[in-house]
Order: sequence, then structure tokens, then C-alpha cells
Amino acid sequence: MAKRALVTGVTGQDGSYLTEFLLGKGYEVHGMLRRASLFNTDRVDHLYHDPHVGGASLSLHYGDLTDGTALRRVIEKVEPDEVYNLAAQSHVRVSFDVPEYTADADALGTLRLLETIRDYASNGGKPVRYYQAGSSEMFGAAKPPQSETTPFYPRSPYAVSKVAAHWYAINYREAYGLFICNGILFNHESPRRGETFVTRKVTRAVGRIKEGLQDKLFLGNLEAKRDWGFAGDYVEAMWAMLQQDKPDDYVIATGEAYSVAEMVELAFAEVGLDWKKYVEFDPRYLRPTEVDFLQGDATKARTRLNWKPRMSFKELVKAMVAHDLDLARQERTLKQAGFNPPSRGAASAS
Repeated sequence: MAKRALVTGVTGQDGSYLTEFLLGKGYEVHGMLRRASLFNTDRVDHLYHDPHVGGASLSLHYGDLTDGTALRRVIEKVEPDEVYNLAAQSHVRVSFDVPEYTADADALGTLRLLETIRDYASNGGKPVRYYQAGSSEMFGAAKPPQSETTPFYPRSPYAVSKVAAHWYAINYREAYGLFICNGILFNHESPRRGETFVTRKVTRAVGRIKEGLQDKLFLGNLEAKRDWGFAGDYVEAMWAMLQQDKPDDYVIATGEAYSVAEMVELAFAEVGLDWKKYVEFDPRYLRPTEVDFLQGDATKARTRLNWKPRMSFKELVKAMVAHDLDLARQERTLKQAGFNPPSRGAASAS
């Protein structure tokens, strides 16, 4: 029989790529999503079809990491072989504005899910292999390159919450013998990245500026350096962790770091523009405590998981710009036809 996977945060960037990957492996995939007044399943719409039609391999269930009762119902209904916990309030800058919610969803939410799985197993449920989505932000101010042995030095409510989730996962692995892996993923991007995250904010602006729909791009810290990879490559590492004989923790990264300014320059160059003519600094986008330099050492993953990134940083930026240039052209065509899409101003507030 096909393996059954439960993916929390299935409608996010990582959730959509992971779902694609698991379906390709022949899995039956169940996704958990929060209720919203608007449809928010656009990243997985191409994977979903009516459950009344035979052969459906993706099923969606309402649930939330802040609701322990819902988590128990979903786990008992799905009876998964593997659980991938990707759900989170994942925006670092926003976590300073909503720290309590971030802690509730990211830290305590993980604890609720782990407790649910522990109870499920102790009450006769089948063994579950669990993946916990960590973040390079947990390293914060630690000196690069950062590996599995680098001490954490979180610099935001988001990072602190992820550190707590990481240690909850280790504690449950050691205390109860559960198969639990932590993936400490460095920045991973794609055309599906949310538009309030800096890489997508940049590539969306490049397309709109090129098509005459936008004049300026406002950014914060241009000197911050990040290790950027392709999300589609990184979800394969998540799966590989759960196929090992023993659970462990892994850093997933390219090993290369670029500044925000370098990323911006490369993106504007894709459309033949000089970024310095269009980009302006706005202190509102600075974090109260900055993270200056993240660069991962994924030697362990390369050796034990036989994993390595396939898409380079330049290829990633090129793909994102091409995607968002196409979106901008569609937007321009609609405006020329007399239809004005909703303002995207709110997206630039992060």
C-alpha cells in the first residue's frame, strides 16, 4: 500500500513543493490548512482534484497548530506514516509585531503536535516518522559557517520559537523513542515564495518596474548576507531524512552566501536595469535585532543523505525574475483592457 503523509502548512511554498515530490513518489498525501475567508490554496490547486472522483491522492483537512483538539482529530483520521510539520508564522520581521502568536504557533504548536503523535503511538497507532522544520535564523549572530554543532543565538521572536521547537523535537525523540528529525534549512526561495519575503519582493518589483507599473523598491538592510537555495531542492532533503535508519538533525544549505544588494543587482540586471536608480532605503524594514551573516555547512547532509542542491543562486534569481516579469506583463495587459487589479501596496509593508 502507498505510504501516507500528513503535511502541515501544505498551502505554503515548501508544502506545495513537498506535496508534488511525495505524490511523485506514489504517496497518499494529506494536507492540513487553516480556515480563511478567501481561498488560499493557489499553490496546490494544480495538485488537487475533487475527492468524489476516484484516484484522488491529495486530501485537505482543516486544522491549526494552535488548536490541539483539531490536531488530534486530524492525526487519528489520517493515520499517517510520516508527518512533515511545515506550518508556522514564518516571517521574521512580522514576528517582532506578533511575538505571542508566533510563539504559540511555532513553539507551542510544535509541542501540541508532538504530544498528539506521542499519544497516538502509545494508544496503539502505527509508528510515525516526524520531520520538524527548523530555520537558519536559529543561528542568528553565531559565526558562519553554521553547522549542526554551532550553538544557537536567535535574534527574533521567530528564531527563539524555532529554537524551542527544535529542542522539543529532540526531547521527544530521546524521551519517548520517537522517530523525529530536525531539518535546519537555510533560506530557500522560488517563484512560489510569498511576496512579503525579500527575494520575492525584489523580483516582483523588478517585473513591475520593467513594465512601468511601479517606480521604486524600498528595502531595509542591504548588507545582510544569506545562503539562498531553491525550495524544490530542499524538500527532497526533508524526505530523505525520514528514510534513514536512525533519526537525526541536518543542516540543509548551499554553502554559498550573497548579500541582499548582490541579489538585487543580479535581479535588475536580468531585465537590463541599474538597480541603484530604483532602490531606496527605508528604516521601517530594519529588524530591532539584525542577523548579518548566515552561511550553512551541509557536509553531514551531503555525506549521509547523499543530498546536494541542483539549482545555483544565479539560476534561481533568473527563474524568479522570469516568472514575475510574466506576471507583470499580465497585470499590464489587464490594466490596458480597463481592469485594475487590487493594489499590491500591502505586500510592501513587510
